[in-house]
Amino acid sequence: MKGFLKGLYRKNRPAFFAFVFLCFLYLLAIFADFVAPYPYDVQFRHNPYQPPTPIHFFDRQGRFHLRPFVYGHRLVDPVFKVYQTCWNETYPIEFFVKGEPHYLLGFIKTDLHLFGVKAPGKIFLLGTDRVGRDIFSRLVYGTRISLTIGLIGVAISFSLGLVIGSIAGYYGGVVDSVTMRIVELLMVFPSFYLLLALRSMFPVDMPSVAVFFIIVAILSLLGWTGLARVVRGMALSVRENDFVNAAKVMGGSSVYIVRKHIIPNVMSYIIVAATLSVPGYILGESALSLIGLGVQEPYPSWGNMLAEAQNVARLVAFPWLLSSGVAIFVVIVAFNLFGDGLRDYFDVKFQR
Repeated sequence: MKGFLKGLYRKNRPAFFAFVFLCFLYLLAIFADFVAPYPYDVQFRHNPYQPPTPIHFFDRQGRFHLRPFVYGHRLVDPVFKVYQTCWNETYPIEFFVKGEPHYLLGFIKTDLHLFGVKAPGKIFLLGTDRVGRDIFSRLVYGTRISLTIGLIGVAISFSLGLVIGSIAGYYGGVVDSVTMRIVELLMVFPSFYLLLALRSMFPVDMPSVAVFFIIVAILSLLGWTGLARVVRGMALSVRENDFVNAAKVMGGSSVYIVRKHIIPNVMSYIIVAATLSVPGYILGESALSLIGLGVQEPYPSWGNMLAEAQNVARLVAFPWLLSSGVAIFVVIVAFNLFGDGLRDYFDVKFQR
């Protein structure tokens, strides 16, 4: 791992920093309960569409404060959502502050949060939505769905594509013909519309956890066909090499040859292709959640958070609602940069 990181840093620094950024996001997803200052479903009914809370180091008199603080805010116009800063109310930002109880890593019960302010103060780093929920907290919780679905989906679909493509390419003949005809039949259907049709077969009020696994399964079953075709072509080439013929002469079984020679020789392409395919799964989940067929409220995903930004007038008035869209864009760019870096890394490695 250390050698890989050094090689990636030397050959492609944007890819290296994209990898570090993605690792940070996955850590954020793991510790979302600890990082988020508020639970994802807590509503502050007196703070709808409140703008992001500014963090201050200097007060109105120009005095510097070692500890950052925020001012209180009060809703003065409920119709147009106009807020007034309460300059006489200051709330220092505290770290490792006590808040709502949660389970760290799923089994350690604690009430500590990374940061926050004492009541009645509130801190909304990215503002609030229509019912006063903290967008930053929901964005942090949303990383669990939007990032995990990419990894699980890629793991399932690429495992299917790798095994089926390798077997079809190695055996050839009838096995190859039948397998590729099935693949071509599946590729005929428009992916997005098939995704909508399959999802609509399940109840809309299904629990979010069940919806999550259904979306993963659907995206995985739709995503392996293209990879199987490419792997099959690579396997046709690999099986003609001398080391494969030597393994056959020495009595190696077909399963052994596929496992020890065919699959390892296409793994470099698989790793790069898997990394570049993760954004597709993130966009697929976001598209379903955006139109209300994905993860349901109140549990957040970046897609259903973006649904509130569909109204142009509302988006112009409250631009912070687009924060989940920015997160999707940044993550997709990071995955593509990392995938390009992996491709360059493996190209140089195998040229040696």
